[in-house]
Amino acid sequence: MSQTAAVPVLPNYIGGEAVPSKSGRKLPVYSPTNGELIAEVPMSTNAELDVAVRKAAEAQVAWGQMPMKNRVQILFRLKTIMEEQADSLAEIVSRENGKTVAEAHGSVSRAIECVEFATSLPQIAAGQVQEVSRGVECKMLRYPLGVVAAITPFNFPLMVPMWMIPLAIGCGNAFILKPSEQTPLGGQEIARLLDEAGLPKGIFSVVNGDREIVEGICDHPLIQAIGFVGSSKVAKLVFERGSKNGKRVKALGGAKNHLVVVPDADPAMTIANVVASATGCAGQRCMAASVLLAVGEVDHIIDGIRKKFSEMRAGVDVGAVISTTARERITGYIARAKEQGGHVSVDGRDNVSPDAPKGGNYLGPTLIENVPPSHEAACDEIFGPTLTIIRCKTLEEAMKIENANPYGNAAAIYTSSGQVATYFIERAQAGMIGVNIGVPVPREPFPFGGWHDSSYGAGDLTGHGAHEFWTRTKKITTKWSDEHRSNWMS
Repeated sequence: MSQTAAVPVLPNYIGGEAVPSKSGRKLPVYSPTNGELIAEVPMSTNAELDVAVRKAAEAQVAWGQMPMKNRVQILFRLKTIMEEQADSLAEIVSRENGKTVAEAHGSVSRAIECVEFATSLPQIAAGQVQEVSRGVECKMLRYPLGVVAAITPFNFPLMVPMWMIPLAIGCGNAFILKPSEQTPLGGQEIARLLDEAGLPKGIFSVVNGDREIVEGICDHPLIQAIGFVGSSKVAKLVFERGSKNGKRVKALGGAKNHLVVVPDADPAMTIANVVASATGCAGQRCMAASVLLAVGEVDHIIDGIRKKFSEMRAGVDVGAVISTTARERITGYIARAKEQGGHVSVDGRDNVSPDAPKGGNYLGPTLIENVPPSHEAACDEIFGPTLTIIRCKTLEEAMKIENANPYGNAAAIYTSSGQVATYFIERAQAGMIGVNIGVPVPREPFPFGGWHDSSYGAGDLTGHGAHEFWTRTKKITTKWSDEHRSNWMS
C-alpha cells in the first residue's frame, strides 16, 4: 500500500459541526484503485454517539414542527447543488470505492433521483379524511418519529445513504448516519452538501465507527428507527437487536441473483445485458447477476458471454474490488471451483490491463462452468465479477434451482415470449423481477427490496413505502353537536 505525506483523520459531524473523535482507535482507508492511503477514520465511542443523538433530538423538535413544504425547499437546493457538483462527487466515489468513473457517475445520478423524489413529499403526504357517519369525520395524519439512523455499506457510499436521508428528513426526522468504515468519504460529502443546502444544525449527523457504533444505534433509547443495508448475517442481527429494543427496523441483506436464459432470448441483447449485470461495479452490488441458469439449446448465447468476458480487462473495463482481502476471498472461490472439478472458462485472476493503476485491487470477469447447483460458487454471495453457469434441461428445473435459493433479492429471465415471462414472474421467489434486464432495480415511486434472507423487517426504505416507514400516524375522529354545528356560517 502506498502512503501520502499528509493523511487526514476524518471527523464526525455532530450538531452541524465537524467534531474530531476522542477515540484513540483509527482505521486506515485505502483507495481500491491504486492502494493509496487516503484517510484515517476514527472508531468512535458510544459516548460520542450519545452526544450526536441528543443534539439531534433537540434540533428535531423545531424541524418536525416546520411545514413539510418548507422542509423540502432544502431538498430542492440539495438537488441543484448535487447536479452542479456531480463530476467531483463521482471522482470521490470512484476513488474510495473503486468503481469506474462512469459507474460512479451513474450512482451519483441515482442519488440525485432519490432527492428529486423526496421533493414530492408534500403531494405524497396528503392526509386521509372521510365522513364515516353523518356528522362524524375520521382523518389520519402522519408525524415524524424523531431521531432515526442508517447503517450503510461500502459499495454505494453516496447512493445508498441517499435512499434514506432525503425522505427521512423531509418527513421531519433528524438523521444519524454510520457509513462503512471502508468508504467514509461519502458521509463527509453528504454532511457538506446538506450544510450548503441550508439544513439546520443537528438534523444530520455522521458518526464513524465499527461494531460498537452499530450496537449503540440498536440500543440507544432516543433512536426510533433504523435503516440498514449490508450482508444478510449482519442485517438479521441488526433487525433482531433493534426490534428487541422497540425500534422500527428495515434491514436489507445480501443476494444470490439468478438469471434464466431460454432458447428464444434475443442473443445480442441477452449477451450484453448479462455481461453488464455480472461485471458492473465489479460485481459488488446486491443486484448483480451471480448465477446463469441456461435452459436448453443456448450455447450461442453462452459463447457470446464467454467472448465478452474474455475481452474485458480489469482496471479499464472493470473497476477495482474494495480491498485486497476481498480480492483474496473472491479468488479463493475461483481456485476451489477449479480444484473441485469445475471449468473456469474465463479466468480473471490474471486478466488485468497493463493500463490499470498500479497497486489496485483488480480482478477480471470470471466465468465458472460445470459445477453442480449445490456448489459454493452457485450458492454463496461471492460479491465479485464472477458468473456461474448451471445447465438446465427445462424451465421448471431452472425455477426449482432459483426457488431453492435462501436469498430472494432479484431474479430475471431472458425471453421473447410474454407467456414464458409471465410464468417466470408468477413463480420466481424474489422481490425484484427482471424481464430482459439483469439489474431490475425499481425506480421511485416503486420501493427497493427483496424477500427471504435478503430482507428483514416490514416496510420500505425507498419509494412510497418509505413515507410510512419514517413516520407514525395519528387518527382523529370528530363529532360536533347540532348546537355547535349551527354557527355564524349557517
